[in-house]
Amino acid sequence: MTEALRTQDSGDTTDITHAVAMTLSPDLSGLDLAAVEAAVRRAAAEEIMPRFRQLAAEDIVEKNGPHDLVTVADRRAEEQLTAALTDLLPGSRVVGEEAVHADPTVLDALHGDAPVWIVDPVDGTRQFVHGDPGFATLVALAHRGELLASWTYAPALGLLAVARRGAGAQLNGVPLHTGSPEPGADLHVATSHYDFTDDDQKRVLAVLDTAGVAPRPCGSAGLEYLHIARGELDAIAFSWENAWDHAAGLLLVQEAGGASGTVAGQPFRIEGGNALPFTAARDAETARRILELLAAAN
Repeated sequence: MTEALRTQDSGDTTDITHAVAMTLSPDLSGLDLAAVEAAVRRAAAEEIMPRFRQLAAEDIVEKNGPHDLVTVADRRAEEQLTAALTDLLPGSRVVGEEAVHADPTVLDALHGDAPVWIVDPVDGTRQFVHGDPGFATLVALAHRGELLASWTYAPALGLLAVARRGAGAQLNGVPLHTGSPEPGADLHVATSHYDFTDDDQKRVLAVLDTAGVAPRPCGSAGLEYLHIARGELDAIAFSWENAWDHAAGLLLVQEAGGASGTVAGQPFRIEGGNALPFTAARDAETARRILELLAAAN
């Protein structure tokens, strides 16, 4: 388990354009990352924020139950991002939450040879619907299972976090560092919300309600990862593996100095098929502690 924790290589400061070119193909070396950021901001400004606290009943639809919602903002923002991102990187594919809901075969792109944009247009739709500013637009760029760059944008909070493989993470232009929990202090851990877990998942996650650990239900997954990257939260423990919920945040935490891994002692795979639950944490020791607790309950 301990050997498989994924952490940042602090000695690798490779520029992302070079990393993309070396990992994917030379024609990607000119990818304009500033233009990606602009596309994310534009989708939020044009399709999400004008509808924040302005949704009509007909703008909200249940997908898989009363807690799993989609709005017109989710759909239109994903459509705009899909067009913009594929224009910026010809030949790339998009795996978006709403596209996958409409056609599960869209997920097959995660196993292909083309670079893939992984998009959650409104992560925290329930919060968005209820007028809570705790939602985010999540975008990550990956290829053959490797995360290369990510954007976590909370427009209602004025926060934009960017991570680049091997080049660190920033929030509003300021470098992010996870740090480590204070020795002897309770570990604060966000877990899969009980509204989205079955009885067995609840049983496993309940082991975190123990001495030295202070669990709570998660909000927006993307913002929980940001809390870890900022050193405001010690770890997460999640029991679902949707790539659009985790890709951006996993790279963000890794590049801020954190660690992640699954209960089987393997790195989390964005393509799916992970042993669950998994964790991301401020440092490797915290990740090990959370995984040891979870593994004992599995």
